[in-house]
Amino acid sequence: MTEDSLRPPPTPSFWEAFSYWFVLGLISFGGPAGQISMMHQELVERRRWISERRFLHALNYCMVLPGPEAQQLTIYIGWLLHRTWGGIVAGTLFVLPSLFILAGLTWVYLAFGEVTLVKGIFNGIKPAVVAIVLFAAWRIGSRALKNSVLWTMSAASFLAIFLFQTPFPVIVLVAGIIGFFGGKIAPDKFKAGGGHGSSDKSYGPALIDDDTPPPEHARFNAVRLGVLVVSGLAIWAGVMLMLSNSVLYDMGVFFSKAALVTFGGAYAVLPYVYQGGVEHFGWLTGPQMMDGLALGETTPGPLIMVVAFVGFVGTWTKAIFGPEHLALAGMAGATVATFFTFLPSYLFILAGAPLIEATHGDLKFTAPLTGITAAVVGVVLNLALFFGWHVLWPHAILSSPFSGGFEWFYAGISVAAFLALWKFKQDLLKVVAACAVVGLVYTYLV
Repeated sequence: MTEDSLRPPPTPSFWEAFSYWFVLGLISFGGPAGQISMMHQELVERRRWISERRFLHALNYCMVLPGPEAQQLTIYIGWLLHRTWGGIVAGTLFVLPSLFILAGLTWVYLAFGEVTLVKGIFNGIKPAVVAIVLFAAWRIGSRALKNSVLWTMSAASFLAIFLFQTPFPVIVLVAGIIGFFGGKIAPDKFKAGGGHGSSDKSYGPALIDDDTPPPEHARFNAVRLGVLVVSGLAIWAGVMLMLSNSVLYDMGVFFSKAALVTFGGAYAVLPYVYQGGVEHFGWLTGPQMMDGLALGETTPGPLIMVVAFVGFVGTWTKAIFGPEHLALAGMAGATVATFFTFLPSYLFILAGAPLIEATHGDLKFTAPLTGITAAVVGVVLNLALFFGWHVLWPHAILSSPFSGGFEWFYAGISVAAFLALWKFKQDLLKVVAACAVVGLVYTYLV
């Protein structure tokens, strides 16, 4: 053990931290688990900017909030290191590269989607998406459904959205209420399932160590809290007033709501985005939503960045700036969708983190989250079945759901992709890439 490893590292400069957050935004593949693992390895183990316990304490708070927990964790740590601007920069750089990459890929998809090369790639990716969403339902369920009560809640949520088209926010609200009261009546049935436990691992003294007192800016201040809340609401209202176009305005309102119901991760909010973007507003079609999810899976950043795809396609389809400015319209839609989806995360962290820093004990907010997570399993399963219907019966209609012929080849791709993820623990990007190649070859052959 070197002498440097026996003392805390020096405080990183703002630009040193800026450089790290920027690189993280470019390489943050693998979903929240992979992104959090990357941050842990770099910030806790190698750089020692924050200790294991403080890292997990911050993550526990992010896990019980709506929104992408990995991005919220970057805001939290950036705020601890460099105050409010540190948090804003960290959170923004985590999603900005993904916004531009996804917008560029969406433009290619819309401009050249009928080209055989592009069409063939997406023909292979679509059945992979069915497997990915089904695997997500299995993965969430295997962790969350620990008893018959939670299984029942999951089944009820599936039936509610499958048979009765119950809006997703209603399902979330009811599940949260059941979890809240269930945690009081039968606490053993609603034990915390969404958070991360504590750890006794140590990688040497950290800059923000277990016993490091919160810095002055991290201490609760009622005036500061009031200013942050008012500022956040003023920014939201100010941008909304700037959206004179009706499509962009609708997107601002819709994605503001979506940001508040994203409990349980990105897969949980996809049904809500689908209900609004496809069924209510008609910004895109069901198959296009699947293609967007595929693009979101293959780009860095949180998966919820699929909202940028929805915004881009929606404003392109509606040609809000005229047929000669489709790319500009698409970029405007992607930017609006991203801005309103992520804005609440900054407010949740910057306003709430000082209260969390006041204690390093365990959080006790997980019973409602446990109920919501159980309900999410049923909702995600419904989404997988809906996507599967679009892929395997592509010519069917609602009045005749199994007409038009069954796509046996694409069913085989879905089964193989699911087995690769579930049985053989293959990397998601490799599975998507392999399916894309198979789909491309098959498209050229037939």
